Amino acid sequence: MILVCGGVADSVTELVCARLKDCGYAFRFLDLGIYPAGYKINWHWKNNNPEGYISGPDWRLNLNELTGVYVRFLGTEARIPNPNLPTDVAQGMYFEYDTGLMLLLEHLKCVVLNRINGGMSNSSKVYQGLMVRKCGLLTPPTLVTNDPKAVHRFYDEFYGEVIYKSLSGIRSIVKKLDEAQLERLSLLQHGPAQFQALIPGENIRVHTVGSQKFSTLVHSDVVDYRYAGREGGSVQMEETELPSEISDACSLLAKQLDLLLSGIDLKLTPDGKYYCFEINPSPGFLYYEKSTLQPISLAIANLLQNGN
Repeated sequence: MILVCGGVADSVTELVCARLKDCGYAFRFLDLGIYPAGYKINWHWKNNNPEGYISGPDWRLNLNELTGVYVRFLGTEARIPNPNLPTDVAQGMYFEYDTGLMLLLEHLKCVVLNRINGGMSNSSKVYQGLMVRKCGLLTPPTLVTNDPKAVHRFYDEFYGEVIYKSLSGIRSIVKKLDEAQLERLSLLQHGPAQFQALIPGENIRVHTVGSQKFSTLVHSDVVDYRYAGREGGSVQMEETELPSEISDACSLLAKQLDLLLSGIDLKLTPDGKYYCFEINPSPGFLYYEKSTLQPISLAIANLLQNGN
């Protein structure tokens, strides 16, 4: 039996459920939008293994029945508000219950996509960069600072070809640093930001699913192709193949971070070099599967069912 934890309005979770149904794989759905309401988790340690059950409105699932778990945790804004609780109390309650669920998933013996420990690397892009280089991939020249003068020097060093983005796992729109942003650098005193040299070339997204990899070449005329529509840009995607050494490095990176499912962002420069920007532990693969028809969701379903 497979357990899917996520939100009913999340299209990626919806695709996973649809693929499981299409494959005929039995699963139960835990709606994190209302959790813990309507659900109960009761477990204890026995011989160094979690033993117990998870129950929903009309089902009960023993932990030893599980072959795999797929989970996409929701932000506070995606939870259904509880009118009987003050906002700060509700947020604290949700955090406590989510943490308890994370702890259980961390120790299950079955396949879990993904355990929270592996996903924690996404909270620090600096740490991720160290891991990327350790696995044999290049990273862009990077500056993390709250010093405006250091940013100006970095900007001049790369002739104004510089982008800025989030340091943490919170999603941000990658933008090119321009004169308007340079005038706002005094705001850095409130917290550092990440700046990188703009790497020319084509974007590549690599999804790793267990031992399988799905590589997508992305043609776009904007810096952050995820938001091309907002900027009047275009995006075309196609399946591609990676050189064996780059493919192996992607596999190693996912393995080192204990991620059975990941989305790795690369860029191929005109002179044939591959740079890696980050690795996403909860990738929105629907966007890529829809554009290229690569069977990413099928690979996920099979991994959850068969454990390999």
